[in-house]
Amino acid sequence: MELELRHLRVLCAIADTGSVGRAAVAIGASQPATSTQLRRIERHLGAVVFDRTATGVVPTTFGAEVLAAAREVLSRVDRLGHTVAVGGGRPHRELRVAVDCSALLPGTLARARQLHPELRFALPSAPDEPFDLALTLDHPDSGLRPTPTLAARALATEPVFVALSATHPLRHHAEPALADLAAETWLLPTADRTALRAACASAGFAPTTAHQLPYGRKEVLDLVAAGLGAALVPASTPPNPGTVIKPLLGAPLWLRYVMLWRRATLGPALADTLFGAATAAYRELAAGAPHLHAWAGRTFRPPRA
Repeated sequence: MELELRHLRVLCAIADTGSVGRAAVAIGASQPATSTQLRRIERHLGAVVFDRTATGVVPTTFGAEVLAAAREVLSRVDRLGHTVAVGGGRPHRELRVAVDCSALLPGTLARARQLHPELRFALPSAPDEPFDLALTLDHPDSGLRPTPTLAARALATEPVFVALSATHPLRHHAEPALADLAAETWLLPTADRTALRAACASAGFAPTTAHQLPYGRKEVLDLVAAGLGAALVPASTPPNPGTVIKPLLGAPLWLRYVMLWRRATLGPALADTLFGAATAAYRELAAGAPHLHAWAGRTFRPPRA
């Protein structure tokens, strides 16, 4: 076989998702086909690119070198011509970016501009405005799928935690059960109400009060700190003064960070570059969430030999 750009994209997708299965979903292929392609690539290169672990894959030392070279090649291909085709192939350097997980936005755009100084980004002023690139949160069973015009790739999947005031009676519980919060007032910044009701129904109760608020998560956390209720938050949410962020027993709720883009606007190489920037921004965000690391350490601790 000859190594092609599509093979480099497969390697980057596996590295970004940490799993052959998740990479297959991200690139719209089957897991057996992706596994077969990875084996063919490794045979061609003459060495193993990824070590297989119980929870996924991690690059070998050789693999890290291959991935660095692959990302550089894809980035250089992207920069050919120093323009981005936007809308019908017209040369343009501005991308319209929609976002409902604003914590990822600064890191993603800063990294993208480092790689592509010619890019400019515009933020739509209304939720129904068209976009070229979107960073969004959804639930794994939302049914979101790529379409002929819109591509989608999951950046990360993580549990939903609960934010409580620092004076809440359950503040010292390592993992409160959702049923322990049956009488809680819920403060919801986005369309979390459906997911909350489904999880509560599974726990055998209906939430007493749930307010859906036209605020961002930071503003909602300030209300939680004031003792006005509890909030569902992504596990990677950074600490907020006056609140404690706790995992829920049994992790009954999960969400995922997703990147969407219009195929006519972003070519595959530029999409890979932006996906890598968004993935790095997520890892930086998660690194600042000690409650997520504590939970992962308890949950995924390997058994003693």
